[in-house]
Amino acid sequence: MESAALCRARIGVCDSNSSRAPRVLPTRPGAGPVVRCGRKPPLGRGSPGLPPGTVACGHSSCRNRSSAVYNGAGSMSISSPFFATAETAAGARERPELWLGLDTGGTFTDAVLLDRSRRVVATAKALTTHWDLAIGIGAAIRAVLAALPAGARRADVDLVSVSTTLATNAVVENRFSAVCTVLVGFDEAMLERSGLTHEGGGFVVRVQGGHDATGEELERLDEATVRTAIAAHDPRVEGYAVAARFSVRNPRHELRVRQLIRELSPKPVTCAHELSSKLDAPRRALTAALNARLTPQISHLIEALGRVLAEEAVDAPLMIVKGDGSLMRADVALEYPVETILSGPAASVVGASFLTGLADFVVSDMGGTTTDVAVVSGGRPVVNADGALIGGWRTMVQAVDVRTAGLGGDSEVHFNRDTRLCVGPRKVMPLSLLAEQRPALLVDLAALAAQDRLPGYASQYALRNPDRAPPAHLGALERRVWDALGSEPRRVGEAVRNGAGLGALRRLCDAGLATHAAFTPSDAMHLLGRQHGWSVAAAEYGARILATEERNAKGRHRAEEPAAFCERVVEHVVREAGRIVLATALAHDPGLESRGGKWGILGDRLIEDQIAGRRFSGLVATRLGLATTLVAIGAPAGGYYPEVARRLGAPLEIPEHAAVCNAIGAVAGVVSQTVDVLVNQPTFKVFRVHDPAGSQDYPEPQPALEHARRVSRELALAAALRAGASDPHLETSVIEKRADMGIAADYLAEALVRSTATGRPLAGHAPAAPHGG
Repeated sequence: MESAALCRARIGVCDSNSSRAPRVLPTRPGAGPVVRCGRKPPLGRGSPGLPPGTVACGHSSCRNRSSAVYNGAGSMSISSPFFATAETAAGARERPELWLGLDTGGTFTDAVLLDRSRRVVATAKALTTHWDLAIGIGAAIRAVLAALPAGARRADVDLVSVSTTLATNAVVENRFSAVCTVLVGFDEAMLERSGLTHEGGGFVVRVQGGHDATGEELERLDEATVRTAIAAHDPRVEGYAVAARFSVRNPRHELRVRQLIRELSPKPVTCAHELSSKLDAPRRALTAALNARLTPQISHLIEALGRVLAEEAVDAPLMIVKGDGSLMRADVALEYPVETILSGPAASVVGASFLTGLADFVVSDMGGTTTDVAVVSGGRPVVNADGALIGGWRTMVQAVDVRTAGLGGDSEVHFNRDTRLCVGPRKVMPLSLLAEQRPALLVDLAALAAQDRLPGYASQYALRNPDRAPPAHLGALERRVWDALGSEPRRVGEAVRNGAGLGALRRLCDAGLATHAAFTPSDAMHLLGRQHGWSVAAAEYGARILATEERNAKGRHRAEEPAAFCERVVEHVVREAGRIVLATALAHDPGLESRGGKWGILGDRLIEDQIAGRRFSGLVATRLGLATTLVAIGAPAGGYYPEVARRLGAPLEIPEHAAVCNAIGAVAGVVSQTVDVLVNQPTFKVFRVHDPAGSQDYPEPQPALEHARRVSRELALAAALRAGASDPHLETSVIEKRADMGIAADYLAEALVRSTATGRPLAGHAPAAPHGG
């Protein structure tokens, strides 16, 4: 087997077809023995009977499909081959080998260093600077490098990898660069379904051309119109997207349009067929347009990262986390930035798998802004088969199937119109953090907390972000609010007069121009002594102010004590966190998905009583819980999820380093590229291979399938090498659709040949040269 041969080349021995006991091979002095293949290692806690340092083969072709590391302290870590695992191998370099992982979150930018055995040796956090991500990233990098282990130097950093919310946030907030999208062979209905005409992010040009479902040309490409469009729009755009009808069956027209653009403009071009091989031209066009619009923003991030790393004398390949949790080189991410959508949640899944070694679990990542919940099954994250849904747009990006809620440690605590306590979905700066940075704020907060009658938007503050200037096209209301703000915190009620003004302030915050501060769950946890580091006094004042607002709105004689109010905030977060975990788990069972967030009268009552810890009925015994392990990660997780797991009756794991799990996931993943090649039968006894280089026909199915296998394997391998894989291995599958001819035999109607190349990221100091095209 080819994969077994690759395994032999890497580690010397691979008994992939052996039924014998594992073979124990000697390694360098002081290292544990290496076990390669054989029986599956035991799961769970307790001594598995293997010596410390043992590593089992994780090759997909071998009998043992998991990799295991026994640490000699009574526990074993099991990981899928999809994720990187700790490894002790012969011939490892004696000098330190460090991998630097980074994650830009809503509140903090995290940094971690992993050593050659993939142990966490240093962690650091810095506040995320949304107006300039490079500032926060630079602070996190400098902090973690200051904690280098003894004997290590900056030159020992061999790999840098980052997960980023930049693409996701840009799509959600509709912050795009202007592009020109060329649609070949699209009619009005296809254009309307693409959604490209519903928002003003660029220019759309339709030209004649395109192919049919068999790959035959429908119309000749109108090259003159393409040239005219480029000449007209090039001064006003930063890139191009090209989508042609049935380009996945024949990409010739897309490739020709790209050639024409490159002859006339130096700006980047995205072809839709390179992003997805699935049918649905309108969605491919939307995905291509999003990719083109995101290119300048990812470029700015990568340039900023490059500057920081150069200043810190770190010379190592830079990788970016994709939405499915795998990695790709930064220069490849510049071509396909849309694939970084949901990069952050994907990194959390990879990090959780790496830290826990579990193969089946539900992971909940609570950060400062959101809670992201996903499912891992069989050692792999469940991927959304329909493509990532971001900001109301259904893309064709393969990404982790994640459910996101605006619930985090820094979500705004407020009251709705019915004076009901609410948490989120908007993120604000915690009062305790603002007061820690600006201690003078405590005087004003104390004065407000002593009042019985409060001004509007009491306990809320806003200020301009440093070194930021509003754009010339700022709206009149936004300009008025901007002018009312300064570099020091000001009461929101002094800067805005009503809900419209508050909306304008929020738009300034979304644009990175201003910061909005208010009471949050993080403040509540500080007052309750369950979180530390920021101003407890500010948290107490904020809780007292909100309790007074509630008393006045409800006409009560006394306000709730600050500690009791904070307990109620924590209880609200626990219930909402439990609700989203259950909703995510139920959504993986067909027919149990909620409709508009509801499960009907019985379902809603059952779920509400379960997450509230109440008894459902005096006569009917019920139990609704999670039937698998709940893994909780993120800085706030320890404060909420022990109670969430108890109410759901689920085993809970909050791994060590859970607070920086996403940054760990950024370097714990692998490079993985998949290529599909279609074989169909457009006419009887003609088997057509839709090779990206051009269709080819065969009179019999087997030669066509062999051609498809060869092409898919070559392209997947080339793509993995180009994306930064080291010594990737290949897996190929064939999904056939056969039709009944009414006689004894059936015939091949269609086949999808899929090859996946997977390998560890290539680390070192010399930049890896691109492979493949």
